[in-house]
Amino acid sequence: MPGSRLREGIVRGRVATVQYRPGGPPLAAGIARLVAMPDGLRGLLAFGPMPRRFRRLATALIAVAALTGCGAEGDSARTLALSDCRLPHLATAARCGSVAVPEDRGKPGGRTLTIHVAVLPANTLSPRGDPLVLLAGGPGQAASALAPFAARLHEIRRTRDVVLVDQRGTGRSSPLTCAAYSDDGVRESALELDPRPRAAACADELAKAGVDASQYTTAAFVADLEAVRIALGAPQWNLWGGSYGTRVALEYLRRHPDRVRTVALDGVASPDMKISLDLWTTRERALDALFERCRATPACAKAMPDPAATLGAIEHDLGARGREVSLVDPATGETRRVPASIDLVIALLQPLLYAPETSALIPVMLERAREGDFAPLAAGAGAFSVDLVQQMNIPLHYSVTCAEDVPRVTAALRAQALAGLRSARLANMALGVCEVWPKGTAPDDAFTPMVSDVPALLLSGGLDPVTPPANGEEVARTLSNHRHIVAPGYAHIVSPHACGPRLLAAFVDAAGFATLPADCVERLENSRPPALWTGLLGPVSP
Repeated sequence: MPGSRLREGIVRGRVATVQYRPGGPPLAAGIARLVAMPDGLRGLLAFGPMPRRFRRLATALIAVAALTGCGAEGDSARTLALSDCRLPHLATAARCGSVAVPEDRGKPGGRTLTIHVAVLPANTLSPRGDPLVLLAGGPGQAASALAPFAARLHEIRRTRDVVLVDQRGTGRSSPLTCAAYSDDGVRESALELDPRPRAAACADELAKAGVDASQYTTAAFVADLEAVRIALGAPQWNLWGGSYGTRVALEYLRRHPDRVRTVALDGVASPDMKISLDLWTTRERALDALFERCRATPACAKAMPDPAATLGAIEHDLGARGREVSLVDPATGETRRVPASIDLVIALLQPLLYAPETSALIPVMLERAREGDFAPLAAGAGAFSVDLVQQMNIPLHYSVTCAEDVPRVTAALRAQALAGLRSARLANMALGVCEVWPKGTAPDDAFTPMVSDVPALLLSGGLDPVTPPANGEEVARTLSNHRHIVAPGYAHIVSPHACGPRLLAAFVDAAGFATLPADCVERLENSRPPALWTGLLGPVSP
């Protein structure tokens, strides 16, 4: 049937009629759309009972569709088989499959990895051919951990699938696993300050298992993503990256510019950012800014006139070598003695800076610690440890940063950046991991500015302790078609909060900024951080 309108309807999948109604639009058009879909045969069952002449037509259309090859929209080119699956903290089933890729693309006959792909289907039988892909942060977070955020993207899912691809080495994509970073291992290491012994043990275990940890890099993941796009049959897709996911999004855009329709960058990690070094300085600035905010807030200043001095008093009390303190385990209620030092206190403070709600607790937590009660601080940071176990793959984090970040940190740069930082000893121990971890490589141009005219929406939290708004401004300079929205009242990652999903939907739908909801933009740009706690009962407690 070359040239016929029926064949064109099947191949291009333009028709949205998907339900048989006597006297309604032509059923043939609906069937044509269904058989052009990857799950077309299954979709036909949705019609239920239908007249015999239409059943014959459906059979004929299926046969024709098998002969028509790939459609212009790419739907019928899908080779990825999907089946129902469950994702963490997602009430409804998703559709999942996997794509096989070589661990080392320089050795095609070598070890094979499976890249896990989850699709939250569009709420239509006529989805557009350019889905939204969510790229997780870390590095080390699995995209499947973003399922609750993906489920909130109702407006995007009216017309598009949302795709979650676990980065190689994370989640269900051939995860890098070793005893040192098992659930028990991470819990045991909760109060450890030097990560090098566990990293060395893990690297040795992976090597003995035949895993080449040097192959788990951003460049390798970008190649995996392209394999996934081809398997999905998507001519283009829209990218959303959060934190480290913005590095992945920009690198994919660099390598495959024609395949990206839009890119949304939230918590921007600029290509030249040295994650392993820069986060120590930005988190220190965020802590100082919090202390200054307390001094400038009458209620906080009255209760805690100088949080920085309080931290200094804690350091003096613990002494240069530290000492044992009593902690009540919030999970069991048991009291135990643990070694504590100022380095441990600083390490416990830093994860609390990532969310405004927890950073608001820091002044009162420090006051309690000065009085000898470290339990609130340990409990708050412990909650992040649970999330770390569930969402992050630490070995993958080391594979990426030891290949891409630490090699760019010279001794002189390290000394200059860490001079005078409270966290300098912690930073030096963390950087030392790469002395025992396998080192991959990165393309020479991976750290240069990304120049593009693809529509780009950038979001930054004014309180972000690791990817501050300055990062977004830097990246925006070479993105000629961009909009950068800064939300002063938010910290790391803005999109899931308030009207963020609606803003993202408007951007993706229009592939531009003309229809961004003005009330949402105003709400984000005029946001304010939550009140600082001045006592255990809240901001207004005496």
